[in-house]
Amino acid sequence: MSKVLVIEDDEMLNAGLCYNLQKKQIEVKEAYSLADARRILEQGHYDLALLDVNLPDGDGFSFARELEEQYHLPFIFLTAHNLDEEVLYGFKLGADEYITKPFNIKIVMERIQAVLRRLRIQDAENEKKQYVCGSLAIDFEQRTVWKKGELLSLTPTEYNLLEFFCKNRGQVLTKELLLENIWDSKGNYVNEHALTLNISRLRSKIEEEEESYIKTIYGMGYQWIGGERKK
Repeated sequence: MSKVLVIEDDEMLNAGLCYNLQKKQIEVKEAYSLADARRILEQGHYDLALLDVNLPDGDGFSFARELEEQYHLPFIFLTAHNLDEEVLYGFKLGADEYITKPFNIKIVMERIQAVLRRLRIQDAENEKKQYVCGSLAIDFEQRTVWKKGELLSLTPTEYNLLEFFCKNRGQVLTKELLLENIWDSKGNYVNEHALTLNISRLRSKIEEEEESYIKTIYGMGYQWIGGERKK
């Protein structure tokens, strides 16, 4: 379920937006000022913000930069500011939509849902290219791995193992399956000892004292558990 934060000081309009969003099976939270919005955003993640420009403790144009830089939260302007230069400025600030008042609530709901769909597609595409878990950040396009912000030096085999684990996370991968996909697919043959050795080296580079990434399933193989806290 998508989560939307409605930042609008007009109580009736805020309530109407929240009501209609809930009818679309969207989880909503209302904020009537920038202070409300900051407090709510510190408490949890949201997928999208609906942002008025004229607010009692500041303006939405200025707050938009905060949403972008600090909270990395997509937003839609919902405002009475309808001059062409204001609309253009709103998009330059990074808005996904700019909706001027007065508006048709049915059309607004469709435009909000269209933005949410687009964001979900973008998230899915980014997940195929990048993966973050625990202290690790992996860029599948660049074939690079970062640990706590520092670039790790992995051999091609270690990286291939890591990528295969990440893309099959949660699954128990047998030794035979790993050997087939990491080595045999390239026409090479190695034994289980080489597999065990490479996994051991990979573990030593990615694991922390308090975090575990690769679990040994005795008698079966291995499983990616992605930064699980060690007991």
